[in-house]
Amino acid sequence: MNRGQRGKLAMATAALGIGLLSLTGCGYINPQQTSEQYSASDGTRTDLGALQLRNFIIVSDGENKPGRVIGAVYNTSSKDVVLTIKGAEGSQTQVPVKQKSYTMLNDSTEPATLSITGAKPGAMAEVTISEDGANKNAKFMVPVLDGTIVDYKTYLPTPEPTASSTATSTETATPAATGTPTPSSTAGH
Repeated sequence: MNRGQRGKLAMATAALGIGLLSLTGCGYINPQQTSEQYSASDGTRTDLGALQLRNFIIVSDGENKPGRVIGAVYNTSSKDVVLTIKGAEGSQTQVPVKQKSYTMLNDSTEPATLSITGAKPGAMAEVTISEDGANKNAKFMVPVLDGTIVDYKTYLPTPEPTASSTATSTETATPAATGTPTPSSTAGH
């Protein structure tokens, strides 16, 4: 091999080395996403002792309206527990979770509903969670979503009918009985 060929080989080897370093250098500088824990959904996550809350969301039509909490609660302890979720203005709901099991807050369970959401859809609401019998509690932020995303529309809390709304709808449905037509109703016929 002559001197010119060795020079070309050295330059090709150097170019290949620089190319490989530039491709693999990003992994050296930036952390791998698979080594960081995150919620792979619209919800947030947190832990409270043996309880692990995953993909928590509040589904609501408005800040001062009821909001349904959806997500999953994992209980890694050897005893049954009750998770208490406290929201805005003293609203709260409780979720029982069996030992070494999980509870999905979706259609398979009773709705976990806060009477007041505390944040507009698209914002984050602060909730406080606690486990029965434990002196620990934790605050964390939960996104509030509305029925814009079709998958969440079925989770919107429906307001309870009140006596006044029932009476109003009954009154409007009952026609007024008059024995004789009024002159204005016969005019022009």
